[in-house]
Amino acid sequence: MSTKMKRWRRRLSRALGVVFGLLLIMTTVVVVDGWSAFGTAPEGERLARMERSPQWADGVFENPQPLWNDTWGGLTEAFDKSDFGSPTEVPPYDPVDPERFATPPRSGLRVTWLGHSSLMIEIEGHRFLTDPVWGERSSPLTWLGPQRWYPPPLALDDIPSLDAIVISHDHYDHLDYPTIVALADRDTMFVAPLGAGAHLEYWGVPAERIVELEWWEEQRFGDLRLVSIPARHASGRTLFDQNRTLWAGYAFIGRERRALFTGDTGLFPAMSDVGERLGPFDVAMIEVGQYGQSWPDWHLGPEQAVRAHQMLQGGVMLPIHWGLFDLAFHSWTEPIERVLASAETKGVRVATPRPGQSFEPTGVMPEAKWWPQVPWRTETEYPIVATKVEP
Repeated sequence: MSTKMKRWRRRLSRALGVVFGLLLIMTTVVVVDGWSAFGTAPEGERLARMERSPQWADGVFENPQPLWNDTWGGLTEAFDKSDFGSPTEVPPYDPVDPERFATPPRSGLRVTWLGHSSLMIEIEGHRFLTDPVWGERSSPLTWLGPQRWYPPPLALDDIPSLDAIVISHDHYDHLDYPTIVALADRDTMFVAPLGAGAHLEYWGVPAERIVELEWWEEQRFGDLRLVSIPARHASGRTLFDQNRTLWAGYAFIGRERRALFTGDTGLFPAMSDVGERLGPFDVAMIEVGQYGQSWPDWHLGPEQAVRAHQMLQGGVMLPIHWGLFDLAFHSWTEPIERVLASAETKGVRVATPRPGQSFEPTGVMPEAKWWPQVPWRTETEYPIVATKVEP
């Protein structure tokens, strides 16, 4: 071997060593910084109960209609990401005066959208907080990941007494480690899908205050029923725990008022069963954002969200899961613009509160467009169509 070739091989070896060393350092930093936020695996009786679930197969939870993914299409879409994926300035939001909650809703039902999927639901003397995310990022890391666009409208210390904190699944934009740690000492129940309680207990929530539900199971709060409903989605906080815990939505069934929270879901036929068994609902809080053609079963997309609302027998539709994080390739206002366009053709009433704004679904409904006009694609330009569902 020539001297020149030996010199080249030594340089290449050094370069690869540097790259490997940097990767090792970066991996170590990520693991150390995110270790607690990753959560922990279910075990013991918790795991045994999961294994008895009809949704459990081959060591994971499965959807009756499996999720379809186009990996190559997803990579292609990433290069066509909207230039308007995030707002250019802080969107309008209403800081919440905690005194608001001292007066119960006259109708028996009031909803406060706190951004993304975080909602305060007051129903017939009970109060619930869904998927609370007060952290700065949708990420296990403090320095990397999608960053929120505006502060939490309600300060953590101002959160009023709750009957329960309700978790839909363990993705980072729904199960937020710093928020749960901050709320762990509160005298309130935590309700979560099967397996997700392992994370909560690991982060300091006492086991006796954790209730884990299978689809169609319920927890009673006096005369109110909180029913876990099916969803078509997934779970996981690392590459190594995918679908290890269940995902769900919830129905809040009072004597006279009913509310529905979908959590994250794609379209699936059993939504009609939910509507028939538990509806009709005064309000349906339905995820509408963060979608892509290469993963059409993970989330509803705007037009299918309106269809889901009808299948679920919703009254007023409250679009959620948009307007706080950049988690997909569409413009940030596209979900709500398309929902309104579809709802108008189908006669569906849509509430559009600003983050932090409260309303009673049976009363005056917020309908103002508080977001700016930026370019967005129509259904014709970019349709989202779930697989394994009849048109």
